[in-house]
Amino acid sequence: MRAVVQRVRRAAVEVDGCPVAAIGHGLLALVGAARDDGPKEAGWLADKLAHLRVFDDAGGKLGRSVLDTGGAILVVPQFTLLGESRKGRRPDFTAAAPPEAARALVDAVVDRLRLLGVHISTGIFRAHMVVSLENDGPVTLILDTPASPPT
Repeated sequence: MRAVVQRVRRAAVEVDGCPVAAIGHGLLALVGAARDDGPKEAGWLADKLAHLRVFDDAGGKLGRSVLDTGGAILVVPQFTLLGESRKGRRPDFTAAAPPEAARALVDAVVDRLRLLGVHISTGIFRAHMVVSLENDGPVTLILDTPASPPT
């Protein structure tokens, strides 16, 4: 699985001009699933998101997680993260998981984050979404699950 994660002051999602999700202080996580991903990858990604230390501690270093700060995570499913664009002009999305498998994996990430105690909002799977954010820092990271996530 792959996620592009941004530390935000606020973030929101609209579908057809209607607000569907919003958070204040926390993380915006654009999440995509690959064909070979499964429950282990979803669990690894959720644990990484919940415990990723990207918020300032008392010493001004990135030493606190979203759990430590009481922030939230807005999870936005985004299959285009798995697009390959090194050749040609049109991205190739064959590495992305099929829609139903991807939905189950993104849902597994969200469910695990909730179990860990993270406040969660989500975009709508397969909808055309308008995502807005106020990036804080900016702090932006790309997370890729390991080839064989630890159990």
